Amino acid sequence: MAKQPKQLEVAFLGGVGEIGKNMTAIKFGDDIVIVDCGSTFPSVDDTPGIDLIIPDFAYIKANLDKVKGILITHGHEDHIGGIPYLLSECGNIPIYGSSLAVALIRHKLTEKKMDMPKMHVVKNGDVKKMGVFSVEFVSVTHSILGAFALAISYPGGTLFHTGDYKIDYTPVDGESIDLTRIAAIGNKGVTLMLGESTNVEKRGTTISEKEVGVTLERIIESHTDKRIIIATFASNVNRVQQIIRICEKVGRKVAFDGRSMVKISEIARELGMLEYMDNTVIDIEDIKDFEPQKLCIISTGSQGEPMSALTRMANGEDKSVVIGDQDVVAISSQPIPGNEKAVYNLINNLYRRGATVLYGSLEQLQVTGHACQD
Repeated sequence: MAKQPKQLEVAFLGGVGEIGKNMTAIKFGDDIVIVDCGSTFPSVDDTPGIDLIIPDFAYIKANLDKVKGILITHGHEDHIGGIPYLLSECGNIPIYGSSLAVALIRHKLTEKKMDMPKMHVVKNGDVKKMGVFSVEFVSVTHSILGAFALAISYPGGTLFHTGDYKIDYTPVDGESIDLTRIAAIGNKGVTLMLGESTNVEKRGTTISEKEVGVTLERIIESHTDKRIIIATFASNVNRVQQIIRICEKVGRKVAFDGRSMVKISEIARELGMLEYMDNTVIDIEDIKDFEPQKLCIISTGSQGEPMSALTRMANGEDKSVVIGDQDVVAISSQPIPGNEKAVYNLINNLYRRGATVLYGSLEQLQVTGHACQD
């Protein structure tokens, strides 16, 4: 009887038909590579009492001897948040990702006092051999630095995984999506493309991150008599960089509030991805030594997360920041689907404390990290 030819198998373990916990297993013969291993946050309405939601690892555990590595497209929680739990159940699987993604994973594992797996830092154009697979990492633009698409070649074909991406011709860090290489991969021939679809229903193009910088600069420069508080995602290093540059230009000190904001900014500066003068950034506990109009606080909590810095401020529970009518609060993000109620409660509580609140329906304070139809 003739032996069945080997076929490419793709198993979606999360992130398809849902927001979050992205994880895909790609198998050919006796070899498997995993793309991402994310988590998602629960909703109070649907999953009360749950702290975190991760993929089902049963497929990986059943085929563990075939797994050659985990390929990380980028360092957002919905792509790396499940890694500590996967490693605790399956042992140390090699990880491949950008310098920022690897640093964020190291931090997670260190916090949990876990052993470090072999971690390989890759850059645009790197090709890694993993069993029958040959994986090329291709730079794409997203709302976090160090994002990749993946060209995964196997005997008889190539799978192209876009990762999360947008097309920004004027990125803050100057690192554009490598459209030339993506076109070359397409011209050579792609058997299967896995494309992200977050904004596939939206017409037009995604605007550049620099347009948010223009809005932030106008807000900071037009409120010279107020303290500025800007809430954004800690992982959006390019936005944090823009805010710091504006503050250095107008002579404001910057303080980070929120554990992840402090940590990611520290990691990004160590990696050379975030630049500022030594006297620009002060400790949040030292803001009392400066006049409010000379301060800008960059905080977590743009999604109204219960324990985040901005939520603590809005509830009067932050030990360093007391919100009042001397504050302008800019929420530099859009509500993630499911977070709308928490975000609007947050805005209402900030208003009640006397702050001027600026957000998406009033100002261009957020651009998506995902490509629209064009």
